[in-house]
Amino acid sequence: MMGEIVYFRNPGPGNSFSRNSISRRAARQSLIPLAGDRFRLHQRGTHGEMRLFVSEGAPGSLPVLAAAGRAQGRVELLISTVGPEECVVPFLTRPKVPVLQLDSGNYLFSASAICRYFFLLSGWEQDDLTNQWLEWEATELQPALSAALYYLVVQGKKGEDVLGPVRRALTHIDHSLSRRSCPFLAGETESLADIVLWGALYPLLQDPAYLPEELGTLHSWFQTLSSQEPCQRAVETVLKQQGVLALRPYLQKQPQPSFLEGRAVSNEPEEEELATLSEEEIAMAVAAWEKGLGSLPPLRPQQNPVLPVAGERNVLITSALPYVNNVPHLGNIIGCVLSADVFARYSRLRQWNTLYLCGTDEYGTATETKAMEEGLTPQEICDKYHAVHADIYRWFNISFDIFGRTTTPQQTKITQDIFQRLFTRGFVLQDTVEQLRCEHCARFLADRFVEGVCPFCGYEEARGDQCDKCGKLINAIELKKPQCKVCRSCPVVKSSRHLFLDLPKLEKRLEEWLEKTLPGSDWTPNARFIIRSWLRDGLKPRCITRDLKWGTPVPLEGFEDKVFYVWFDATIGYLSITANYTDQWERWWKNPEQVSLYQFMAKDNVPFHGLVFPCSALGTEDNYTLVSHLIATEYLNYEDGKFSKSRGVGVFGDMAQNTGIPADIWRFYLLYIRPEGQDTAFSWTDMLLKNNSELLNNLGNFINRAGMFVSKFFGCFVPEMVLTSDDRRLLAHVTLELQHYHQLLEKARIRDALRSILTISRHGNQYIQVNEPWKRIKGSEADRQRAGTVTGLAVNIAALLSVMLQPYMPTVSATIQAQLQLSPPACSILPTNFLCTLPAGHQIGTVSPLFQKLENDQIESLRQRFGGGQLEESLALKAKVSPKPAVVETVTTAGPQQVQVLMDEVTKQGNIVRELKAQKADKNQVAAEVAKLLDLKKQLALAEGKPFETPKGKKKR
Repeated sequence: MMGEIVYFRNPGPGNSFSRNSISRRAARQSLIPLAGDRFRLHQRGTHGEMRLFVSEGAPGSLPVLAAAGRAQGRVELLISTVGPEECVVPFLTRPKVPVLQLDSGNYLFSASAICRYFFLLSGWEQDDLTNQWLEWEATELQPALSAALYYLVVQGKKGEDVLGPVRRALTHIDHSLSRRSCPFLAGETESLADIVLWGALYPLLQDPAYLPEELGTLHSWFQTLSSQEPCQRAVETVLKQQGVLALRPYLQKQPQPSFLEGRAVSNEPEEEELATLSEEEIAMAVAAWEKGLGSLPPLRPQQNPVLPVAGERNVLITSALPYVNNVPHLGNIIGCVLSADVFARYSRLRQWNTLYLCGTDEYGTATETKAMEEGLTPQEICDKYHAVHADIYRWFNISFDIFGRTTTPQQTKITQDIFQRLFTRGFVLQDTVEQLRCEHCARFLADRFVEGVCPFCGYEEARGDQCDKCGKLINAIELKKPQCKVCRSCPVVKSSRHLFLDLPKLEKRLEEWLEKTLPGSDWTPNARFIIRSWLRDGLKPRCITRDLKWGTPVPLEGFEDKVFYVWFDATIGYLSITANYTDQWERWWKNPEQVSLYQFMAKDNVPFHGLVFPCSALGTEDNYTLVSHLIATEYLNYEDGKFSKSRGVGVFGDMAQNTGIPADIWRFYLLYIRPEGQDTAFSWTDMLLKNNSELLNNLGNFINRAGMFVSKFFGCFVPEMVLTSDDRRLLAHVTLELQHYHQLLEKARIRDALRSILTISRHGNQYIQVNEPWKRIKGSEADRQRAGTVTGLAVNIAALLSVMLQPYMPTVSATIQAQLQLSPPACSILPTNFLCTLPAGHQIGTVSPLFQKLENDQIESLRQRFGGGQLEESLALKAKVSPKPAVVETVTTAGPQQVQVLMDEVTKQGNIVRELKAQKADKNQVAAEVAKLLDLKKQLALAEGKPFETPKGKKKR
């Protein structure tokens, strides 16, 4: 049964932002399924027709289909799906797919050869590195991979039985990517090698269980390629949503792989690195070590305020402004402020001229909503929660240069100036829009006052501006079953006049800017993908006003009753916060030639930072500094679900400090599981394991032993060090790992860089264990000298780790540096080479353990406390931020007067519920008021020291 799917011309090879390709909407790629399983690349080119034969479940078809996109526009290609038993090539003795039949009648039947042919058609020029990768793939990767897939799919093995054969190969790819510090195997752009290796690895690595978490560079590479449309289409065609099981019929027909079981498979990739060090690398590492502190540059003089300096690297760092209306949870903290803080601290260690700013986003619907809930004015809500946010970030040791807010005169002035310039240049439209209006509340409903069913994915709690599940932007009137979030009544559609940013008119400027910015930038793959998808769909005018009172006023006649939409002026908050920090703010924000702007956020903020604000700034024609490096995380979930303040699920910022776990431990674990390539989940059990294994047994154990040996064996003075060849090799390895750390952090790959610290520590532990200085110190003169060398080298590694740790665990870092009595330059500058910063004769201080063991009982108690229904924690928060002091005192002190206040509240709320029922009011409105009544009854029961049981509903017949 034959049909065809027609692919029209793709904008161009690869995924670059070609101005011509993106703006020509008629040439945009589209997919039109017609029938069956045959499809055609529907263009004419300089070559004749060719036929590509692929088969479902044949792994070689994956890279071939992904590479076929390269030939679009240059050849007419008929792609046919055939059965695995069909003999396409008449002179082969066994059925073989994929096969490419050339227009000359000749055949190519090696997946690599077919992919090479398509790349050559696309204009790719061969290079030695790519050829080397293809040779390695055929001789090293394929035998190991065939064995792993056979064990997994045919024999049903799991875990290390499957991963063991390929671990060495995966480690080789990861180290190669890391050491070259390039996103792809052969350079800055995707090559033939990337497609061939991706296609080979995809069936196995699509299961995260077989992509080791310590191979972060490999993970990023794999996710980048897997997110591309040609690769996704290839997966859909070959695996048919069955994953690796789709390969079972194919693999069962293959001979059992003769993988060499005795082949050395290293679980410690660092050993492989040590074995391949060159003499030149060792000599360079030793030379750097011997220069010691003298090779450190002078400390930069501190500025106040920090301003750009000509000729220096000026780094401006922002983290997405948190909404002021609520308490941030762990996911909010890791996605924005903590990630940015690590990079800011690292930048300062590099002696870059660095300004890190953030603040609370205080205008908009969310603030009005919270003010209504708490019976306060919007300004009072902002004042209260700004202080809550500031306290949380202070406890987490976030090193802002300024933590400001958006409710300032500077915000109004700068926002209105940007608007006026856009309006004058014709980039603002006026139009009447259909809006939801709540007749019960007598007001138009801004996006955040509306909730309903997503029209795209059916998610039942979609907001009026965006669906949190599928990520699509929504007009509130598109929601199914919309509800007013205030009273839960059903709103009606009415007209209101608004202003729009004319994004289509700015699209060409945006594309030109992206063409210059993206190559060589460190935008994360998800940020690139999100912006790419917006541009692919075509930009549309974006409403920038709202029917609210709380916001930046619109300076235009006829719009005096409106304010700017928070997502138009929230990003301008970075500018106004800087303007409140220094009146020379324009030296940062109107200076793109001298300033590199790094912006950190979760992925839902990408459209506004990577598209809406750049369009606004470009339209002003005022030379604004735009984002150079957009760093976006995925989402952090809590255990098996989402954080929920109302349900008491998850740890929120103000609760973390009451767990008894130090801030640095929270920082470490959140950064260890930072959701860089995919969503991750906070796990209490995993936090216990990582604390007890990585921190206590690895890092803490090594640093404590190194310091204790100096104290116990050498009277607190660092001993003389006489380096052997093994010591020199260790110096070179530590230097390479340090340089790897730099390469990763320079690209803001924060989680992966943390692994380098732990790797160095593991090698330090192994070095001590092998050399046994506690035994040698009791031996001959040569043995005692050897013990001194090992101890001196180990304590210098500890000193290096203290500086590398500073961005991640600043308090622990400072503690180590105090114990070792490091000099100020050694504490403040992180060199690119491993230096001897504690020379022989240096006196250290008192050494003590850095970390404490987390116990199972302690963790289980915390899991239950934050697993939902932790009412006392919720009430403690109300005691901190409630607008009704009398009620707060009832919950916390339960005095007779306070109990009476609560009883009055319960009576009052009960009357409201009875009246609504008597009037036969809307069910949703009644339910909302009943929920309030139950909450008050819970508070009263707690205040009286009585148990509270939720009333059981009436049984339905």
